Amino acid sequence: MDLNNIGKVMYERATELFPINRSLSGPGVRQTLTYLKDIIPELNIHSVSSGTQAFDWTVPKEWHIDDAYIIAPNGEKICNFKECNLHLMGYSIPQNRTLSLEALQKHLYSIPSMPDAIPYVTSYYKENWGFCLTHNQRTKLREGDYKVVIKSKLFDGELNYGEIVLPGKSAKEILLSTYVCHPSMANNELSGPVVTIALAEAIKKMKDREYTYRILFLPETIGSIVYISKHLDHLKQNLKAGFIVTCVGDERDYSYLNSRQENSLADKVAIHTLKHHTEKYTHYSFLERGSDERQFCSPGVDLPVCSIMRSKYGTFPEYHTSLDDLSFITEKGLSGSYRALLSAIQILEHNWIYKVTTPCEPQLGKRGLYPNTSDMQQDYSQVRRMTNLLAYADGTKDLIDLADKINESALSLIPLIRTLAHSGLLTKQE
Repeated sequence: MDLNNIGKVMYERATELFPINRSLSGPGVRQTLTYLKDIIPELNIHSVSSGTQAFDWTVPKEWHIDDAYIIAPNGEKICNFKECNLHLMGYSIPQNRTLSLEALQKHLYSIPSMPDAIPYVTSYYKENWGFCLTHNQRTKLREGDYKVVIKSKLFDGELNYGEIVLPGKSAKEILLSTYVCHPSMANNELSGPVVTIALAEAIKKMKDREYTYRILFLPETIGSIVYISKHLDHLKQNLKAGFIVTCVGDERDYSYLNSRQENSLADKVAIHTLKHHTEKYTHYSFLERGSDERQFCSPGVDLPVCSIMRSKYGTFPEYHTSLDDLSFITEKGLSGSYRALLSAIQILEHNWIYKVTTPCEPQLGKRGLYPNTSDMQQDYSQVRRMTNLLAYADGTKDLIDLADKINESALSLIPLIRTLAHSGLLTKQE
């Protein structure tokens, strides 16, 4: 895919997916996964029956919603689900009743400090119902009878998730995980799936992939818990590094949330990548976790998984509201996240320990790697980078260590390492 066009492609996909009413389960999730499968046919859509036990959790019932609204005393239809799916509390149970305003208020949600925003509210694990509206709308409600209609159903069905496995030369794996359970919100969370599927396209085209790539599209929390319960032994044996891809569409910040281990390979490559990708970024500790790193890094699971994000969930005022719309994410924001994560993947593909093959400095000139004439007016910066790399390639440092030592980007050293290896001056240590 053309890197100059990648932001536009991702934004267009987000626009197409935005209207779908995704939730923890149901047709919106399946519709989203089917859309992604049309891009990468290798995506397998899995189902897990309601009632399935996964560690301490139980897969909930499936939820379908056809329509929901309130008829005000003056006959006006308000909180219309078909106009904005955030108007309805996720997993609301069926209703067809008339209530006083006082009784209705117990089931209404708004944000006084953000009077023009519709909040995103759910109740997955306890039967409940409710409507969300702007606080400005709420304050204008008048006394009288309100007709409440929710055409929904909860039943024993299934939970769905998507999985792509792209084999490499090694059985060792790199993990990308994002989630597909949020309705019409853009940064959290359509940015994650559209960036992740674009990364899957790029990985699929990589020749001679070293690692196997496991790419997941899950309902948040319960999806990752179910997945880990099925694949824990395999993941513990094979996972080299993993990244949660969430909130990657805006331009306000770059951020990184470390794994519980703090010093895993995933953390190491994330820190190095962001250092050379952007002028500044915000580092959040695991104490500030809030996405599926909670599951992948939990005690007893202990996987090397961290997060590379733009503005972290919970730090931007639009979070979990209708203001997190398509105007909040941008082509540039999506593209920047894509490039950062792709850089991390490319670095991991080449992050071997390297060792110089000859004592003392090698004679670069006879290999065409050094100017034939000594002239101090020439630019020797490339030679200096080469000799610096060789000086520290002692068989104890991997690519990231070498890059950090000589103050270079690991990504920029990859072509240089190829040249030196082709010339017989560097060997990769298994």
